[in-house]
Amino acid sequence: MLKKLILVVGARPNFMKVAPLIRESSRTYKDSFQPVLVHTGQHYDPEMSETFFRDLEIPTPDYNLEVGSATHSVQTARIMERFEPVCEKENPDCVVVFGDVNSTLACTLVAVKNHIPVAHVEAGLRSFDRSMPEEVNRVVTDVLSEYLFTPDKGSDQNLLNEGISPERIYRVGDIMVDALYWERKRAVHSQILASLGLGENVSYGVVTLHRAGNVDDSEILKRLVDILVAASEKCLLIFPVHPRTRDRLKSFHLLNKLLNTSRNDGKGIILTKPVGYRDFLKLIIDSEFVMTDSGGIQKETTVLGIPCLTLRSVTEWPVTVSHGTNRLLGNFPSVEGVVKNISDLLEKKVKNDVVLPELWDGKTSERILNVLSEKL
Repeated sequence: MLKKLILVVGARPNFMKVAPLIRESSRTYKDSFQPVLVHTGQHYDPEMSETFFRDLEIPTPDYNLEVGSATHSVQTARIMERFEPVCEKENPDCVVVFGDVNSTLACTLVAVKNHIPVAHVEAGLRSFDRSMPEEVNRVVTDVLSEYLFTPDKGSDQNLLNEGISPERIYRVGDIMVDALYWERKRAVHSQILASLGLGENVSYGVVTLHRAGNVDDSEILKRLVDILVAASEKCLLIFPVHPRTRDRLKSFHLLNKLLNTSRNDGKGIILTKPVGYRDFLKLIIDSEFVMTDSGGIQKETTVLGIPCLTLRSVTEWPVTVSHGTNRLLGNFPSVEGVVKNISDLLEKKVKNDVVLPELWDGKTSERILNVLSEKL
């Protein structure tokens, strides 16, 4: 009899994590598992979701809870209310959650209260900053989950330090690397640069900003805008703007400052709408560097060997600093300091020696399903 797995996604980073698991379950484990895909709609943009699902070849979700945006507490409560009837109807053998978004925590709470085991993919990550909502989601989800699938040794140790039984911990590697390896071959055919009016040999950096701590504080966001304007005098910047970030740039009267950086010498800032995963990978692969506050991009740049400047003072992915291409610039870095970092990168003064963590080999989804096939 097939074991039923509810796979929960809520935000775009989850899509990259669920795609390899769905592919592997339909290919190697089709006689073992029946996946049921639930999209909570935590971050729902119809156009963007459709693009990501198409790029990653994810089937249409079996359920869309359509919770939409709200405060953390209200959103978590809505997800719980709408997810419980799904669990009652489907009666799954396991609920699989990914990462650290509100959907991760909310669906874990519902499953545990209904005596359904939970598997947490990306368990054990810690920034050790409880002011981040993602950190709270990680810690609570790990306490409640039966199967803790970790990406590296450091994550194992974090869980052990918190008193979690080693019998619940399974180091399997990073599932986003599975998606990256699979999609990288297809990204070479992306026409994103041409659509932006750029040639294949243009030199540029990529920028992403979306974390509340960076974009919801007017003083911090103003500093980051000043950094981007100054950096754009050194190098062309391509900035796919997250909807939340665009709203804050408008409300803080900062958007025009970015729009007014147009130059005739191949520098300045190009603002775009968010792009699909395949197009975004193409942008990263061909870039000189990436400046971001995203956790996932810190990993992708490490795997691809692209320098990453992270606009945070802490990271849940320290392995990207110790073994990868990542540098932490802090929450309120100086304009001069960031420009100096960019100049060093452009002048090739920085060596990026990458030693990928063990098991970051594109086979994480296979290891996860192997454990679940034995344990469920």
